[in-house]
Formats: sequence, C-alpha cells, structure tokens
Amino acid sequence: MALRNVAVLGCGLMGSGIAQVCAQAGNDVTIIEVSEDLLRKGLGKLETGLNKLVERGKLASDSRDQTMSHLRGSTNLEDAAKADLVIEAIIENLDEKHKTYSQLDRICQPETVFASNTSSLSITQMMVAAGPERQRRFIGMHFFNPVPIMKLVEVVRTIVTDPDVYTQAVEFARSIGKVPVQTSDRTGFIVNRLLVPYMLDAIRALEEGVATIVDIDTAMKLGCGYPMGPFTLTDFVGLDTTYYIANIMFDEFREKRFAPPPLLKRMVMAGFHGRKSGRGFYDYQDPDNPKPLSL
Repeated sequence: MALRNVAVLGCGLMGSGIAQVCAQAGNDVTIIEVSEDLLRKGLGKLETGLNKLVERGKLASDSRDQTMSHLRGSTNLEDAAKADLVIEAIIENLDEKHKTYSQLDRICQPETVFASNTSSLSITQMMVAAGPERQRRFIGMHFFNPVPIMKLVEVVRTIVTDPDVYTQAVEFARSIGKVPVQTSDRTGFIVNRLLVPYMLDAIRALEEGVATIVDIDTAMKLGCGYPMGPFTLTDFVGLDTTYYIANIMFDEFREKRFAPPPLLKRMVMAGFHGRKSGRGFYDYQDPDNPKPLSL
C-alpha cells in the first residue's frame, strides 16, 4: 500500500516542517493541533517560510501554491481516520503520547501506519498504548531540525515491527526527498547516542578548566571540520532539551557518558535554555554577535 494520505500531529517547529516536506512531495496532509490558535500560528509560519523561499528564488510560486493546496488544518483527531500514515510530533511526554495513540488506535484504519518523531523516547514504550495488531505497524521516523533543509530521517523498528511496514516507511522517507538510515529501538537511536555524549563532554571540559567556551568551539570547528562548536550547537538545540534527552539516556544505560554534568543542570534551572531564551553558553542580546558567558 502506498502511503499517500498523511496526518501530522502537532504544528510546532517539527510538525509544520514534516507537513511541509510531505505536501511538497505531493501527499495530501492533514495537520492536527490541540487548539485553533496553535494551528493558525503553525500554518502561518509554514506559509511564511514558503513565501520567503519564493522571494529568494528557491521555490516557484506555483510550487508554493501546489504545496499549500495539499495542506489541511484541523483540531479534531478524528480527521486522522483516513490517513495511510500518521506522524506524531507532539510534546515529548510519554503519558500524552499514550493517550494520543490509544485514541488513534480506535479512530484509524487497521492498515494505517503509526510513526513517532520522538528523538529520545522508546518506540516500544509508546506502542503499548495501541492494540496488538497495531503494534506491528508502529515505527519511529525521527526527522531533524530544520526539517525542510535537513536530509536525514532515522527510521526506527521495534522487535515486533512488520518488515513490510518498515520497508514502506523507508521508501516513504525517500519519496519525500529524505535520506533514511535504518536503526533499531535503542534510546538515542544513532545520532543522539553519539552526539549527546560529545556535547556533555564539552561541558565537562569547560567545568574542568580545559579551555574557554570560545576556544573549545573554535577547536572543534577548525580541528574537526564541524559547522559549529559544541556550545553553539547546545544553544541551538536548547540546554533544557539536551538535559532532558541526557536524563532519558542515562536512565536507560546507566553509563557516566550519558549523565548530565552539574553545570548543565544549574544552567537549565536558572533558565539559561540557549537561543530560545536569549541566554545559554552565549548571550544572544545581539543575535548576530553572541557573546560567551563568564561561567
């Protein structure tokens, strides 16, 4: 079965990006949010982003119009009933996800594939809210921010995922212009399992006085060819998000490399969440010229 009718749950940064790339590939997409206000804001940002691409000459105006024609907004979960594929991109809260999947299991067709965009939670933990047959059609599809630009999708299988469903998901990712990598259901999947310890080690190096924020960032950019240093990256991802993911990974593996450093915990408690809060390892009072904090 071709996956052509898509429901995306959540119209935030990730959900709207996922909806956009699905619609640009010619799929009919229903974006479902919990309120009209959140839906309006999400769709507004999506349309604004497409308009900017047109202004820059990176997207034809008729392609923008065609993309928008494939998008439909809703605040009613029942509107996912006819979807071939449901991609969930709601809050990273297991109770909320369980509640949502339990409802979807009753609403959707037996053949509908369920996919979570979670970056840290176990797919197996989420699928238990669905019925036994649905669990065979349950996968992870972890997109990366910003979704319209980043090519990677981690396609995650559990020990009960139907191989044909998994193949469908991989092919769907390719059909929307993404490069899928296949992985099993281990906390952190591929990218975060390798990336988060790197970010945490940079914070430990700062705590231990190895070097300054700027020098560590500069060393990793020029020495390893990374596009940004670990502190700039952590500010971009969000210190609170990094702290949250690290705690989940530490709970899973009980290894020191996944344990959040004390400095990270203190900064999150103080409200230093990175770019989105205006302060992280850098101060973004002037976003074009961020200044490193004295920690």
